[in-house]
Amino acid sequence: MEPIRIGSLTCQPLHPTFVAEITGVDFSKPIPDDQICDIIAAQDRFGVTVYRNTSLDDQRHIALSRQLGKLEQVPKFNGPKVPDRFGFPELFDAGNTDREGKIIQKDSRRWWYNKGNTLWHTDSSFNQHRSKYSLLLAHQIPNEGGDTEFADMRNAYRAFPEVRKRQLRGLIAEHDLWHSRKLAAPQEYSAVTDFERAAKPPAYHKLVQIASDGGETLYVAAHASRILGKPEQEGLRLIGELIEDCTQAGWTHAVKWKQVGDLVNNRIVMHRGRPFSDQMEVRDMRRTTVFDDGPGSLGAV
Repeated sequence: MEPIRIGSLTCQPLHPTFVAEITGVDFSKPIPDDQICDIIAAQDRFGVTVYRNTSLDDQRHIALSRQLGKLEQVPKFNGPKVPDRFGFPELFDAGNTDREGKIIQKDSRRWWYNKGNTLWHTDSSFNQHRSKYSLLLAHQIPNEGGDTEFADMRNAYRAFPEVRKRQLRGLIAEHDLWHSRKLAAPQEYSAVTDFERAAKPPAYHKLVQIASDGGETLYVAAHASRILGKPEQEGLRLIGELIEDCTQAGWTHAVKWKQVGDLVNNRIVMHRGRPFSDQMEVRDMRRTTVFDDGPGSLGAV
């Protein structure tokens, strides 16, 4: 596929419908506003944009993210208490080490919690204020595995027959963090504590959203626990069918980590972490998340 120019950026498509590797940004200094506009334009065009060897540290990671919008604060709740090993409330710890840098032990609460990241999901869809962008930065990567796989929800949805789109428009899904954790670790999360439920209640979002290009896109994830107005099993069956249809091989692409700054448009893609030897190797991933300000960003209920 031929490179595409967007302003000051060169975009090398990695998939026919989405994902591009971007060059032309000097991350060693503050990025000028006009180039931020180019970054946003590339992000809206491709849904997933990959920047290699950014050399960003935590502070510059956060500063870049703030240029894209207001940032989420990392949630604090019991079970697990994600260790605040960075000292920045804007940085989410998406790795497999504890505060001391030791690998999280198998069968611990947090080890089981992290299993939810291997399911197809959209970051923070369980929050009533939807997120727009996730900036995931690798600080240490395993020798093998641990890729992040993405699904193009925008173009997958647009390929649906019109009759199916009409059936989906107006439907509202409940998104529940604890639902996805129970899917990934049914024994560990067979019951959610009162504290957990109070700390992270469900959120509600329309299945069909408006993408940044003005067209429709599908907003669904493993966090989606039911469809309002439908019997529980019917709703779960619909959610499962939609995720399956949008994650067929033609709509997915796995990004290999090579000290990557990876910018993700949460409104139009899903993603999941791929397996690696999590008891033998460190995967130190840190994420900032930008609040959405587009149509429906505050949810549906």
